[in-house]
Parts: sequence; C-alpha cells; structure tokens
Amino acid sequence: MQRIEHREEAFARHGEDAFAPLREQLVDEDAAAGPGLSLHARDCAPRRRRCRGRDLPAPPPLAMLRQHRRRGRGAQMTWRTVAQGLRFPEGPVAMPDGSVILVEIAAGRITRIDAEGRIDVVAEPGGGPNGLAMGPDGKLYCCNNGGFNWHEAGGFLAPHGQADDYSGGRIERIDPLRGTVDVLYADGDFGCSLRGPNDIVFDAHGGFWFTDHGKTRPRERDVTGIFYAKADGSFLEEVVFPSENPNGIGLSPDGSRLYAAETYTCRLMAFDVIAPGKVAPGGGPGGPGIPVYRPAGYKFFDSLGVEAGGNVCVATIGESGISVVSPTGDLVEFVATDDVFTTNICWGGDDLHDAYVTLSGSGRLVTMRWPRPGLRLAY
Repeated sequence: MQRIEHREEAFARHGEDAFAPLREQLVDEDAAAGPGLSLHARDCAPRRRRCRGRDLPAPPPLAMLRQHRRRGRGAQMTWRTVAQGLRFPEGPVAMPDGSVILVEIAAGRITRIDAEGRIDVVAEPGGGPNGLAMGPDGKLYCCNNGGFNWHEAGGFLAPHGQADDYSGGRIERIDPLRGTVDVLYADGDFGCSLRGPNDIVFDAHGGFWFTDHGKTRPRERDVTGIFYAKADGSFLEEVVFPSENPNGIGLSPDGSRLYAAETYTCRLMAFDVIAPGKVAPGGGPGGPGIPVYRPAGYKFFDSLGVEAGGNVCVATIGESGISVVSPTGDLVEFVATDDVFTTNICWGGDDLHDAYVTLSGSGRLVTMRWPRPGLRLAY
C-alpha cells in the first residue's frame, strides 16, 4: 500500500522540488477559463488533461488540490492578471505611480510592471533575487539567494535545489533609476553565514529584518536564521538561530512584533521586538518566538504581508492561496488561487486595498480589491 508522505518528509526528500509529481505526471491547465474569471468559474470550466505515461499516486497531491478547490473552501474572489510570461516572479513592491516592481528569480532580474501591464527591466543582479523592499534612501534592497536549478514542464516552472552555478547569498542595494547593483552584505560579513537570503522588511528606525531560507542539496539542507541589518552597510547580526527554514517576514503595525513564516514546518512564528534589531530571548521552551498558527493539509508557507489591522497574510503553496491569520492565531479567511506556487502579496493604490500576488509557477502577477487595507510600509 502506497504511503502518502507527510509534508516535512516530502521536503526533506525533495527540497524545493517536492511538487515534482504535479509537473511530471500530469499537466492540468485552466487556460480555457481565462485569467479574469473567479476560481469558481475556473472550477466549472472544461479541463484538459494529458497523462505522462505513468500511474498517478493514490491520491496524488494534484488531486488533493482539486478536491480543495471543488469543496469551495476559501473565499471565492476574482483575480485579474496584470502581467504574465514572468520567470518565477516574487518580492512585489507597489510603487506610488501605480507600477509594481518585482523580482524574476529564474531570470536573475528586477522588473517593473506598469498599470497597463507593460514590462521593463530595472536591473539584472544575477543569482537568485528573491525578497525586495524599498529603503529610506529610495533604493531597493534585495535578498539574493544565489540561485536555484530549475525544472520546467507543461508551462510550469519550479525551483529544484541549489544552483550548479550558485553565486552565494547576499543583500544588494539597487538604484531603481540607473539599474546599478551594489552588494551591501555578503556571506562571511560580520561573522554571518548568508546561504539563501529570502524576504525582507524595514522597520521605522531605518534598519531591516530578513530571513535566510538556506539552500537544499540532494541529501542535505542548510540550518539558517533571521537577521537584522542597517541600510548603510555598517551592521549585520544573526538575531534568531536556528530557525526552521524561515521564509516570509513582516512587522506588526506598531512594530512590536516580528512575524516569520517557516516553509517546511508550515508554521507562522511571532517574536516580541524589544529594541531595534532585538527580540525577547524566552518566547517558549524552544527559544525566542512562539508558533502562532499552523494549518492542516498539503500546505507550505512562503512570503507574507501584514494588513493595516494587524492580520498576517501568508502566501501558501500546495493547496494554494493566501492564508489570512489574526494576531491571536485564528484563521480569518483563506483566499484561493490557481497556482501551487503562490508566493507573495503586497498592497498598493491610494487606499491600499489593491492586493498584488505573485503566482510564480505560471509566471503571473495578479491583482484584486482586497476587503481590508494593507499596512503602509515604513518606506
């Protein structure tokens, strides 16, 4: 009898390629439904299946995803495609002019998408640009993970372990007007190991927190942490170690709480901030921080954003969508998407109700009117 792997086992074996069965065994595209239709309309649309010549596992992860969508769990909302054809987009930053700047991890570049969907290259740092944030000097600060290998099948792109030409983890400062790229912090600076910097958030003091997700190799993966740094390149410290494959990071509206989403454990962690770059040391028996929320099902947490009211919106891969979690750990709602690699969210517009979400596997940036405003960021 075939055994279904638990999510930690799946990632321990496959790393970022834990969703290989979804790509290799079945191609299931919803293009016939059109990018502007709701998830409900997509579920009612005809499906095209093409078997790859191998028996499907019983039940396959993709079947779980279909069951999840057919049952109607999660809010049924309409997403509109802003841009497509992107190479694993992530790290969206909504700009005052209505454009969105994001990374294309697989292409090693920073891209601007205007309100009409026109795409322009801002910079080409190479490696694996991942998280992105605007800093106090008007520059973009980028977490560069050093690069992945990639697997592409059926129009679906997914990371597959540490790149053969891995260029090292680093934090970069990018001029969005000139496209220049400067390395602000690299592996070994201030005695810190930077393996795969992932997501970033600035605080009101001009410093920034970032996660290091690490890298996965055939029989091992890195043990990493959560860092704090100054934007002028003068200070870098690993504040939390170890952390279980931290990914998304964000601050509560008053800056007193730091949130970090762990991918393989699928936990949302919270840390009490006691000073700039410092967290309370004794959150629980495991050290700093306490788990706030962990869902059931075939889910893995990616990057996150925070609403103005304090809810944490965690991009959720696998059974895909945005998990909206209250500060007390209750699931407020789950907003479904149609891409298993739903990786990040940000808000723009004058009222911060325009949500932008990166659907990385299918290479899209989508948007919708969010029922609550996003948090106005420090910069």
